[in-house]
Amino acid sequence: MVQEALFIGSKLKKLRRDKNINQKNLALELGISPSYLNLIERNRRGLTANLLLKLTDIFDIDVKQLTQNTDKQLENDLTEILATDIFADFAITNQDISDLTLQNPEIGKAVIRLFDKYNLRQKQYQKLVNQFISGTDQAQTMQHADISPEYMTELVSDFVQTNKNHFPTLEQAAERVRVDLTLMGEDLFYSLKSFATNSFALRTQVAEFNNDENYLYDGQLNLLSISKFSSHQSQIFCLAEHIGLFAAKNEIDDIIEAADFEDERVNNYLEKILARYFAACIMMPYDNFIAKAKATRYDIDLLCHYFNVSFEQACHRLTSLQKPGNKAIAFHFVRTDIAGHISKRFSLSGIKIPRYGTACPRWNIFAAFMQPGRINVQISETPDGNTYFCIARAISKGVGGFGKPLRHFSIGLGCKFMHAKSMIYSDSVNLKDTNQIVQIGATCPVCQRYACQEH
Repeated sequence: MVQEALFIGSKLKKLRRDKNINQKNLALELGISPSYLNLIERNRRGLTANLLLKLTDIFDIDVKQLTQNTDKQLENDLTEILATDIFADFAITNQDISDLTLQNPEIGKAVIRLFDKYNLRQKQYQKLVNQFISGTDQAQTMQHADISPEYMTELVSDFVQTNKNHFPTLEQAAERVRVDLTLMGEDLFYSLKSFATNSFALRTQVAEFNNDENYLYDGQLNLLSISKFSSHQSQIFCLAEHIGLFAAKNEIDDIIEAADFEDERVNNYLEKILARYFAACIMMPYDNFIAKAKATRYDIDLLCHYFNVSFEQACHRLTSLQKPGNKAIAFHFVRTDIAGHISKRFSLSGIKIPRYGTACPRWNIFAAFMQPGRINVQISETPDGNTYFCIARAISKGVGGFGKPLRHFSIGLGCKFMHAKSMIYSDSVNLKDTNQIVQIGATCPVCQRYACQEH
């Protein structure tokens, strides 16, 4: 039987560009013409088994990296979008969406971008109507009406997801800085403070503010003022983040250029996210952190103790450990407030995290609010039959002085069920007991569990 050719042009093109190889040279190594390779990358020709094996040798990768559909979040987002009323007249199946994600991911991303723009315009229109009714001046609303904080967040989140939340050049930049820090004593904050002053003339002070900001930066004085009400971990993170803007400037600029966002406000936001990534690398060095993570079976409280970081910081760092040859478990990460608004989301495990709605109320990220500070464990089964091992903990942020309410979040971290035994939290449940499994969905509007009691 003749093997069916693979259509993975977009994936091949990205891999080639990541390795900085032009079409002519790759075609030469494959023994085909550049025009034929161009047709393959445009999905006008399929990839034969012979060419597939050659590519795995050239790029030194596993066959699965080329043949598997790894962009599950793209597929999940498209499923959520195409289930809305706008597309009710179209008989689009889950298989159609899977095929599109595999064969033409750029078209899928374009659909998401258009839908995001549509949502933004709808919100702006409603706001203008409300202002017209109330007689409010519309000038301020029309200014910068083409973008919103939510839209910027989604654009950057998609970029981070595409890169699997792993940026090797920032890891390397942080390692260079860590070498200098080891010469300045054990207290990381004061080592960073001395390094910032000596290397970039960046002065740092811990001060009391009259507002809710965690820090204030005076560019003219090159002075960073960090709130005394922030936790010690937050103070270290804030200082490391600003050092990253200097120490990893070239690396950050290169990543922003590669992202190719047209709006400068999106670039500025991405710059902040990348500086925070650098800060996490400073506080939790890759090799040391992943070694401790594996040795403790991903005991997050112990990781917090070893590296003097918060629960959220440790969980978020676990999602970025994807260095080839030394990877951690492929985790998903989600942060939500009590109202169900998801402010952070990332999925390497493949679980569906909603882009537009609130998460399934049966997720343990909501049950965690009932027991603040405690780890809530759940074996979760999604409608597609996949099973995941998930933990969640509710946390609070803020000083909590009189008249200043705390902010409450739930942090969720999870992986495919096959990795459950690698996490210490699996010791608290019987993994063989099917009664332990909780059937969850992504978000109610697109959930296929019609008999669910939450509906």
